[in-house]
Amino acid sequence: MTLRTISVPPQSGRPAKGAIVILHGWGANAEDAAYFTGLLNLSEYHLVFPEGPFDHPAPGGKMWYGFPSGFNFGGNWGHLPQLQASRQALMECLTALPTVIQVPLTQTLLGGFSQGGAMTIDVGFDFPLAGRMVLSGYRHGAIAPVSDQAPVLMVHGAVDPVVPVAVAVETRDRLLEAGASVKYLEFPTMGHEVSQVVLGKMDGFIQRILG
Repeated sequence: MTLRTISVPPQSGRPAKGAIVILHGWGANAEDAAYFTGLLNLSEYHLVFPEGPFDHPAPGGKMWYGFPSGFNFGGNWGHLPQLQASRQALMECLTALPTVIQVPLTQTLLGGFSQGGAMTIDVGFDFPLAGRMVLSGYRHGAIAPVSDQAPVLMVHGAVDPVVPVAVAVETRDRLLEAGASVKYLEFPTMGHEVSQVVLGKMDGFIQRILG
């Protein structure tokens, strides 16, 4: 399975200072991820937006997997066939990426919103990345021990009506127990969204990690 991907070379005209890979959420698509990322000034980086391989019921929407009946964000869902297929396809995409865009994974940030944040946690620790961003995300199940100390930025809204903030806190705790280096930021009036304050935190994280 090959993922459709939007690839945007540095708009500065100079060699990329790094790469940023952003994964969209459930029912969105690569264009949506490109839109909110495009609100940042990232002209010096190569931007990559893989798209979930499965059709969402909403026209034009995509997903990394469908939510089965009884799904809860605190369960163990790694066995879902669509999730396994998307995991494999995304890992193949990331493995090939340095050759395709000429930026090493050690200079690449991986991030995602909601279901894309869950996919970031799922596959991100299998690669020597510069860092990871989990925006209103969650975990799919148990998190294996990690030795990679590249930073993880987690942001979540305290009034998120989709992924409860308690799920984010529990996900953070499991990541910390696994040995990950996590900075967790919670915003008291934010719902399930990529708000201006989140964009600002993303920008600061990107600049700090990739320069």
